[in-house]
Amino acid sequence: MNVQRSSNGKMKGKELITVGIFSAIYFAINLVFMVLGGLHPIIWILMPAFIALFTGVPYMLLCAKVPKIGAIMLMGLITGIIYFATGTFTVVILVAFLLACILAEAIRYMTGFRSSVGNLLSYVAFSVGMIGSPLPIWLFRNDFLAQIKEQGIGEHYVQVLDDLATGKMLVIMIILTIVCAFIGAAVAKVLFRKHFEKAGIV
Repeated sequence: MNVQRSSNGKMKGKELITVGIFSAIYFAINLVFMVLGGLHPIIWILMPAFIALFTGVPYMLLCAKVPKIGAIMLMGLITGIIYFATGTFTVVILVAFLLACILAEAIRYMTGFRSSVGNLLSYVAFSVGMIGSPLPIWLFRNDFLAQIKEQGIGEHYVQVLDDLATGKMLVIMIILTIVCAFIGAAVAKVLFRKHFEKAGIV
C-alpha cells in the first residue's frame, strides 16, 4: 500500500492557530454536555458518547486542514489544559486522554494523514479517551462519591449515580462511545461532500 504522508511534518503558525480554533470548538461542545450532565447522572455517564456524536465535524476538519503529526496531540493538550482550568481535571482523564491521543496520532501516521478511513479510526480512538471523565466512579467509587458530595452535589444525584454505575453500564458506555464516534465521523464525511468541499473549506 502506498501511503502518502505530509512532505513537511512541522506545523506552521497558521496551522497552529487552526488547531487552537478547532480545539476550542471541541471543548465548547464538551462543555455543553458537562453542564447537561448536572441534570441527571445518566447524561454524565454517557457524556463520552454524546461528545463523540457531536464533535466529529471539528475533529475531521482539523485532520483535513492540518495533515501533520502532532495536531491531535496538541488538540488533546489544549483540551486538557482547559479541563484543568475549569477544575474538572483528574489524573484518570489525563492518562486516558493521553493514551487516546497517542493512538489517534499513530493511526493517522500509519494511514498517511489524508486517509478518510484512517482519520475515522483515529477519531474513534480519540473519542474513547473521554471515558476518563466518568471512569473514576468505577475505579474509586467511595472516594469519588465522597468528593462530589463535598463539592455540593445533591444526595439524590449521588445515590442515583451510585446505582447506575454498574459493570454493565461501563460496558454500555464504552461501546456506545465507539458507535457514536463512527456515526459522528460518518456525519462529518457527508457534510464534507455536501457543503465543505463545495465551499472550499477542505
